Amino acid sequence: MSPSLLLTDIGQLVTCTGTAGSGEASLAVSHNTSVLIHDGLIAGIGPDDDAVKNALASGVETLSMDNQVVMPGFVDSHTHIVFGGDRVAEFNARMSGAPYIAGGIGNTVSATREASRDALVSNASALRDEMLLSGSTTVEIKSGYGLTVEHEKRLLEVARGITDQTTFLGAHLIPEEHAGNPESYVDAVCGPMLEHCAPYARFVDVFLEKGAFDAQQARRVLMAGVTQGLIPTLHASQLGPGEGAKIAVEVGAASLSHGNHLTTLDIQLLRGSGVVVTALPGTDFSTAGKYLDVRPLHEAGITVSLASNCNPGSSFTSSMSFIIALAVREMSMSPADAVWSATAGGAAALRLRDRGQIRVGARADMIQLAAPTYAYVAYRPGVDLVRRVFLHGELVVEKFRDVR
Repeated sequence: MSPSLLLTDIGQLVTCTGTAGSGEASLAVSHNTSVLIHDGLIAGIGPDDDAVKNALASGVETLSMDNQVVMPGFVDSHTHIVFGGDRVAEFNARMSGAPYIAGGIGNTVSATREASRDALVSNASALRDEMLLSGSTTVEIKSGYGLTVEHEKRLLEVARGITDQTTFLGAHLIPEEHAGNPESYVDAVCGPMLEHCAPYARFVDVFLEKGAFDAQQARRVLMAGVTQGLIPTLHASQLGPGEGAKIAVEVGAASLSHGNHLTTLDIQLLRGSGVVVTALPGTDFSTAGKYLDVRPLHEAGITVSLASNCNPGSSFTSSMSFIIALAVREMSMSPADAVWSATAGGAAALRLRDRGQIRVGARADMIQLAAPTYAYVAYRPGVDLVRRVFLHGELVVEKFRDVR
């Protein structure tokens, strides 16, 4: 771990320790303050904190934040960055009016199976580096582009070398070789594939959607994962209404991703369940789909997270700042709510209690923005405002910025 470091001259400290969906109150912002880092954790906040006073008296190293913003690093709770090939032709077709269909995943499956392990590691590592440079300090990675025991295990091994937040998504699509007998593939997912992949995963996921898996199959996959000690989560209600919310509550899922077509009844079911709804506006941008209106979810007290869904087919972006800007413009989110959902909300979706917020005892995963206020993330879309990134207390990214 790094020695103690005191971040001084913080113009705006965004802690994200308030209540979700409550606007700026959710961010619990303070001004003209400081943060002490020790052994990778946040050890003190503000000049009146005893730990900060003691550190100053002992001559702790200091680093000025130049009266700029310090906030939690982004927690990107939904990505698919271990893959081969790309799907730019599919994107071009969609932008020319072709509809998005779940079956396009099969193109990436073919390319991924053909890719070498070294190629998969290189591509995924480059994307993870790209994410870190843009402020994502925690990234979840799913499998789902192998769809055989051998290939799904290989994808999770690669993912595990990058992050400890890994998800088994063997139930991403029925592969072509099982098209005539989908149940035989579900048998494989719930049997040997899960057995070999579970040691490398923390979560189990399923794509519950027309063209992918139905409700009965989804229940079976998720419960099989639970018996292996995995935390259930699911993709659902992206292309139309369905039983995703009902199943999420039944199995005690950590999150339900997409949710664009959640109904009033679905929202009633999710209320008080603890299931986080993970919005993926990058997908809606890339597929020209319907954006999720989060207002009914906030009114029901349902936690909303934001994630990139970085993947080659339906959301090839690694920028959580871009995701925040989309959420503010298209999803009826205030800048404060979007920032909370991209940090504390992402941590909630992954059931992580040690990050996504700036508070004493939390991991010192933080970013400095070359901006006077957090709202600039949405106010200046497409502009890289991340100046420094601290990962577990280590300064891992530092970019030159003129602070005149």
